[in-house]
Amino acid sequence: MNRPPWFFDEPAHAGAEHLDPAYVAAYDRKAQTDPSSDLARLQRLGLDDTSTLVDFGAGTGTFALAAAPACGRVVAVDASAAMLDMLRDRARRMGLINIDAAHSGFLTYTHQGAPADFAYSRNALHHLPDFWKSLALERVAATLRPGGIFYLRDLVYSFAPEDASRVIDGWLARAPARPEEGYTAADLATHVREEYSTYSWLLEPMIARAGFEIRDAEYPSAVFAAYTCVRR
Repeated sequence: MNRPPWFFDEPAHAGAEHLDPAYVAAYDRKAQTDPSSDLARLQRLGLDDTSTLVDFGAGTGTFALAAAPACGRVVAVDASAAMLDMLRDRARRMGLINIDAAHSGFLTYTHQGAPADFAYSRNALHHLPDFWKSLALERVAATLRPGGIFYLRDLVYSFAPEDASRVIDGWLARAPARPEEGYTAADLATHVREEYSTYSWLLEPMIARAGFEIRDAEYPSAVFAAYTCVRR
C-alpha cells in the first residue's frame, strides 16, 4: 500500500524500547498488567466463543492470550515485530490456534473477514498525536459491525490545564523507585514530555465523531480513563 510522504510512522513513535527484543523480554514484569477485569467486562457485554475481537496495540499479548479461550477469533495488532514474536511464541506454547498476529498499527491495520464484534486497546492510543488519533478511531470503528463494542483504556488527562503541574508532579511522586517494580518517575516524565496523552474533554468528542456512542466513562485517576464505546 502506497502512503503519502506526510503519513505518520507508527513504529518510529511507538518508543524505541518497544522494538528492542531485550526490553520486550522483560516488558510484562515492568507493565504488571492483569487482564482479568477487562476480559470479565467484555464478557458481561456479550463476548463469547462466537465473537471476533481485535486488540489494537496488543504488545506481548497479555490481553489477547487471556481472551482467546473465550473468543472465536482474536486479532492481535501491534507495530512492534519483537512484541509480536513473543506473542506468537506464547500462543504456540499455550496451544492457542485462534490468534492472528498482525504487524500493523491503528493507522495501517486492514481487517480481513466479517466485521469484528469487539475492539480493545490499552495504553497504546497515546502514542499518536491528536490529528492521528482521530483517524485511528475512525479506523477502529471501521473494523466493527454496527453495535460492536470498543473498550478503550489509556493515559488520558481529566484535569484542567491550570492544574497540570500539581497533578503531574503528584503522579511522578507516587511512582516506584526501581524499574523492576514498575514505571518510575523518569519513565512517566518521558511519557508526559515525549508522548501524546490527550485531555478527556478533547478525546471524548473525537470518539463520538468517529462513529461511537460512549456508553460508560471511568476516570480512576486524573491521568487514566476507560471508555466503553458502541459503534453506531
